Amino acid sequence: MRKLKIIEHISLDGVIQHTDDGGNFPYGDWTPPYRTPEGRDAVLAAYGESFDLLLGRHTYDLWSDFWPKAPSSPMADRLCAATKFVATHRPESLDWGPFEDLGQDIVEGVRRVKSEDGPDLVLSGSSTLTSTLLEHGLADEVVLIVYPVLLGTGKRFFADGTPAQSFELASTQPMPSGIVIITYRTAGPFTL
Repeated sequence: MRKLKIIEHISLDGVIQHTDDGGNFPYGDWTPPYRTPEGRDAVLAAYGESFDLLLGRHTYDLWSDFWPKAPSSPMADRLCAATKFVATHRPESLDWGPFEDLGQDIVEGVRRVKSEDGPDLVLSGSSTLTSTLLEHGLADEVVLIVYPVLLGTGKRFFADGTPAQSFELASTQPMPSGIVIITYRTAGPFTL
């Protein structure tokens, strides 16, 4: 069975938004000041040598506009080679492959993909999908790449109404730039 890892670049106050998206977000692309070769290598290690992607449609569209045109690099090459399992109502418009539509029932689609042979799955960039996966016990790990900034506004990591969850700390890795990479294993519903 494949493992599903959620990896997210996140501010101290839980913001994961990186683009304006036609709204009023003033901090597009806020992560570059903290990027270092050490951080890049740590993020590559978190993704792993081989993986497939689980993406919401919005993230798929953003990434398909960038990564296929990006210069060759370990991250670009791995993302482009990965099979993209996409939550979408418009599968006929997918073109950055290899890809596969998860189908109408996203939860069952993810269960099916997890049960198949193949590399582990990585989800990044979709708070709605993240919350659904956690609610249904489908995520195995959460890797937070935490930046030393408060943004005060923007799309948050977890959607409102995400059920309470418990996590076990697996590792922490501080970077010289102030970023901390924190890996948690899911531990089930939160109870008092």
